[in-house]
Amino acid sequence: MAKTVFFISPVAAVMDNQNPELEMKLFRYVLSLEKRGYVVYWPLRDTNQVDITGGLTICRRNFKSIIDADEIHIWYDETSGGSKFDMGGVFMLCEILGVKKRIVIANEKEVQDDCPKSFFKIFQALAQKAAR
Repeated sequence: MAKTVFFISPVAAVMDNQNPELEMKLFRYVLSLEKRGYVVYWPLRDTNQVDITGGLTICRRNFKSIIDADEIHIWYDETSGGSKFDMGGVFMLCEILGVKKRIVIANEKEVQDDCPKSFFKIFQALAQKAAR
């Protein structure tokens, strides 16, 4: 049975066509996973972003997909509020509730993080913990 991945990535910047280069990087990342046999849930593609509930339906759908996924892959972007929200759900699920999931920071080598504490550092620690 194929492993499933929930892919956390910026949505608004791509939907607003602010960063076509980022959109291509995200698309290529998802495509590379799918070519390797993963089933990828990518909210930019797989969650209807038109939500008359003000985002509640989007959050429910994404969190259910996070729970169902075998792995969580994150395209870390400090400016993405939606990504931070989803990462908070992953933190609760894995660190507080103890659900075991592999966590991958897809763009780890590209992230500049000089802060003494950050979401990036938290997810580096979670990814290392899950790898043990």
